[in-house]
Amino acid sequence: MSGRFHVCVFCGAKSGGSARFADAAARFGERLGARGLGLVYGGGQVGLMGVLANAALAAGAPVTGVLPRALATVELAHPGLTELVLTDGLHARKARMAAQADAFVALPGGFGTLDELFEALTWQQLGLHGHPVGVLDVGGYFAPLLRFLDHAAGSGFLAAGDRVRLHAAAEPDALLDLLGAP
Repeated sequence: MSGRFHVCVFCGAKSGGSARFADAAARFGERLGARGLGLVYGGGQVGLMGVLANAALAAGAPVTGVLPRALATVELAHPGLTELVLTDGLHARKARMAAQADAFVALPGGFGTLDELFEALTWQQLGLHGHPVGVLDVGGYFAPLLRFLDHAAGSGFLAAGDRVRLHAAAEPDALLDLLGAP
């Protein structure tokens, strides 16, 4: 890995029920390349993962995919990446992705995306990394989650300082700016 700023992106291995999700993933990947940033992501060629990686590659971003060997056929490992790292499991995948990241972003996705997002937030809260974490709130996709986090803070389960750990923006450049990306 070079001295380049790398954004670790968590997103769906499915494309979702609206073209706006794939459009947003493509815009995010394009903006990574245009800003001279690197992408670290889950390594698949399907769903939003594939759209994101293809757009980042087309925009000149170096793209590192990190994929457990057991998922290489399920998520269909992307064949055109700058680097593909195969790990022995999900825990090793997350640790490798985190080790290469300067910031974390979640695009729309399901259980896996949310698991990775909350692990990044938890590790930040515990001081295991100091990197910013954000969500690209495509069409309000994350609005219910953000309201829930406000509710958790209001109910005394998140300190105010912990609630603000998660940044959110609807546009790629606005989110990257919030995360301190060059």
